[in-house]
Amino acid sequence: MDNNINKNKKGGFRFFNIFWMYAIIGLALIGLFYFQNSGFEKEVGWSDFEKYVQTKGVTKIVVYPQEGRINAYLNDSLAHEIFKDLQPKGVSKRVKITVMAPSNVDDKIEEWKAQGVFNGDVTYEQSSNISGFLWSFGPILLLIVFWFIIMRRMSRGGDAGGGGVFNVGKSKAQLFDKENGTNVTFKDVAGLHEAKTEIEEIVEFLKNPKRYTDLGGKIPKGALLVGPPGTGKTLLAKAVAGEANVPFFSLSGSDFVEMFVGVGASRVRDLFRKAKDKAPCIIFIDEIDAVGRARGRNPNMGANDERENTLNQLLTEMDGFGTNSGIIVLAATNRADILDKALLRAGRFDRQIYVDLPDLNDRREIFLVHLRNVKIDDSVDVDLLARQTPGFSGADIANVCNEAALIAARRNKKAVEKQDFMDAVDRIVGGLEKRSKVTTEEEREAIAIHEAGHATISWFLKYANPLIKVTIVPRGKALGAAWYLPEERQITPEQAILDEMCATLGGRAAEELFIGHISTGAANDLERVTKQAYSMVAYFGMSEALPNVCYYDSTGQDYGFSKPYSEDRARLIDKEVSRIIAEQYARAKALLNEHADGHHRLKSLLLEREVIYTEDVEKIFGKRQWSSRTEEIIRVNEELEKQREAEEAEKKKENPEEGSASATPPPVPDDIKNGK
Repeated sequence: MDNNINKNKKGGFRFFNIFWMYAIIGLALIGLFYFQNSGFEKEVGWSDFEKYVQTKGVTKIVVYPQEGRINAYLNDSLAHEIFKDLQPKGVSKRVKITVMAPSNVDDKIEEWKAQGVFNGDVTYEQSSNISGFLWSFGPILLLIVFWFIIMRRMSRGGDAGGGGVFNVGKSKAQLFDKENGTNVTFKDVAGLHEAKTEIEEIVEFLKNPKRYTDLGGKIPKGALLVGPPGTGKTLLAKAVAGEANVPFFSLSGSDFVEMFVGVGASRVRDLFRKAKDKAPCIIFIDEIDAVGRARGRNPNMGANDERENTLNQLLTEMDGFGTNSGIIVLAATNRADILDKALLRAGRFDRQIYVDLPDLNDRREIFLVHLRNVKIDDSVDVDLLARQTPGFSGADIANVCNEAALIAARRNKKAVEKQDFMDAVDRIVGGLEKRSKVTTEEEREAIAIHEAGHATISWFLKYANPLIKVTIVPRGKALGAAWYLPEERQITPEQAILDEMCATLGGRAAEELFIGHISTGAANDLERVTKQAYSMVAYFGMSEALPNVCYYDSTGQDYGFSKPYSEDRARLIDKEVSRIIAEQYARAKALLNEHADGHHRLKSLLLEREVIYTEDVEKIFGKRQWSSRTEEIIRVNEELEKQREAEEAEKKKENPEEGSASATPPPVPDDIKNGK
């Protein structure tokens, strides 16, 4: 049997649907139209009818004795004269008259036959005027039937019609249970050990509540998963749905929002009603900030806000006068600062579980999970990949694995290699490489000077991030790029921010010193430096003129159109920002003047190779004394270089002509090799 046939909750078939009603009404109207238009009728008087008969225009007479009615069919010439405006072919024309004495009609017909003016057929029928009856009472009957069906559907709560207008107040939650579960378990969630511990405890409570209730413990009513996008909040909820042996309702916060007034609150009531019927169970609301935003921020000046009504109903259902025993509410958001305080109190969301960006060990575990279905060779080092992706979320790591597989497939490889993963990281961080972009020699030299300035400054600053790679090949919107390996710090000292600002300004400083003029290439650098300087002054209290002052609002309430400081204080903040940036710019120029020779050699190497690595910079400037990870970075780049050389040799073996024509990096000058 066709699987597309609708089934009801008990497994039977739905023999009726609202669309059947629409079809019946349409067919009835079409039938009435064609039935009514099977001929053109016209009521005439008896004298006119006799005139038609005397002119021999009547071909057939149908007599209805009980109704005292005659239908007379006309020939073409008379019909054409009477129905001048309506002349469709193939439709019989008839004239209907009403007589009071059927016996006289019989006598008249006999008289006409005797006179020879009528020789057609005469029939006697006893049917009623169905057409007139249907046109008179049919629409009323259809309205009655339609109203009856509507009332039945409303009395049943709209459960049998799918997503029709009567289900607008029904919850859109997707139900996962033992029969319809997910394939995601806690084994598929890498890292997030603390978050998984608390989530697993909730699942364990539902599986074995006696273990906790014997000690007087109570099941938590809700848990809020908070963290940056892509860190695995929704994945944790899917794992709960896969692990728990209880019904799991999943929906988004936007599913409550509707243009109709009162719909959101109705959906909340319907959701908890269904949950109570299946308790113990779990409700998961993804992106709860869509409905849980703090009240009182509505610009409608006290107007009836549908979102606030929905939130009020949600607050009532979670911990109102009624009881919801056995129902646990999980929610996820990356904007916990804008949620209503009443939603976050104990008794509603008892726990707030912070899902942070993964650290080194967590990234390694996440890579192992996403590499299960990827064909990799022995050259892939998962530890190296974890070290090369600081600040990546779980979603970013999944994207790296997918991009690496796509790159390997594009190169017709049978397995994904380490270089494919490195290229995938470059692709995600810097954008698509654009070697076909046209740049003049002057522009290439300016880009090389700019990028060499960044590399030079970062090499001599203690807290600057260690350099991995510098390129002057355009990527994305950037004409050049430099890759660094940032330290994973929990707190950042003031000097680290200043060093980073100085390294960021190194490109603009190099342009001014070695070209003689500046360009628009430092726009992104200036934006970053300005934001860092304002953060130091207004948020972190790192200014000599404004020490220990913070104007950041961590509650998310913001300050609206006003600032929490005066105009004089605003001018002072701007003055301090300008001073900090000017000092770091002068510091960058001083460092470049001190190491101008090394900068020129680095620029020349960039123009020759287009891409240089850590070991190249080290051969020019010597070992970087402050970085404890320099040796590790050099080892990583050596492995990349060996891998690249092996690929080139393999290509030459497979296609000698192509290998000889391929572009190879120019040899390194002897003075650079010797570190002079």
